[in-house]
Amino acid sequence: MHVVITGVSRGIGHALAERYRRMGHEVTGTARSGGAEVELDVTKPDQFEALSAHVDGKPVDLLVCNAGIYPDKGQSLASGFAPGTWAEVMATNVTGVFLTVQALMTGLQLAKQPKIAILSSRLGSDELAAGGSYCYRASKAAALNLGRNLAVDLKELDIAVGIYHPGWVRTDMGGEKGEVGVGDSADGLIAEFDRLTLDTTGCFRTWDGRDLPF
Repeated sequence: MHVVITGVSRGIGHALAERYRRMGHEVTGTARSGGAEVELDVTKPDQFEALSAHVDGKPVDLLVCNAGIYPDKGQSLASGFAPGTWAEVMATNVTGVFLTVQALMTGLQLAKQPKIAILSSRLGSDELAAGGSYCYRASKAAALNLGRNLAVDLKELDIAVGIYHPGWVRTDMGGEKGEVGVGDSADGLIAEFDRLTLDTTGCFRTWDGRDLPF
């Protein structure tokens, strides 16, 4: 199996890439600078050509859109959430996902049972809205919406799309108070990706197999 994962320099992306490699799968990882097969900043459209060229003619069995940022953590409504932060978060967490999928459509269509896994967050659920983290929450809600709509359009191409909450993970992004270790999250996500089919396309699930409300 050929797996493409964005954002493998650290955290969940790094753990997923390591596990898939140990399982004997071919992994194409991307990172903004070094330490990956392809250098890619998902906010820079001109860099996707290198990703497309790297996988040219090769099936992409699983695409994991993991690259993401959370720069507005802890900011206050009175003084935070600058326009530049909004632009950066949306470009990374939403547009970056779309451009990644778009760049790899040929490879996905070459695979026998292609899958796309988009890492969103329970913070993107409208039903579970709890306030704060406006930029991040809005971006993850948009990523969820994007995944749901891609699932509709790509089903006719036999490409399954799942949207996932990795848990509150103890990473640089999640912080030391996170409830889930990186390894446990990665193991659970891999199991969920394996379960994804065209029958469950458009699902919004947690790393440990629970359905989330949209």
